[in-house]
Amino acid sequence: MRILHTMIRVGDLDRSIAFYTEVLGMQLLRRQDYPDGRFTLAFVGYGPESEGAAIELTYNWGKAHYEHGTAFGHIALEVEDAKKTCAAIRAKGGKILYDAAPMTFDANIIIAFIEDPDGYAIELIQAAR
Repeated sequence: MRILHTMIRVGDLDRSIAFYTEVLGMQLLRRQDYPDGRFTLAFVGYGPESEGAAIELTYNWGKAHYEHGTAFGHIALEVEDAKKTCAAIRAKGGKILYDAAPMTFDANIIIAFIEDPDGYAIELIQAAR
């Protein structure tokens, strides 16, 4: 078994695809409309789905906003340098929730949190050196 993807619902698919591809550097792996179901699925990731997990962006036609509830935490991405990644995301108009800094309970781990256009939190974890 392996993890294939995580699905999140988005209110504006083009805006979300732009964020994940232009701000976070992912690739649009595939996109498919389902007219009978009135939804579109787009998969984004850092490489082929056969080699790694993806994020499924689900757009239900005509639905612009979702309540996240209290169960969802965040998506985590490994980055080479959290401080430089935050600066690059900020320069591209991304929202930084928590700038790169040592984790409260383990100073050896550098993390940051950003937010996607639909309010989903994304944790950036600096690769161990």
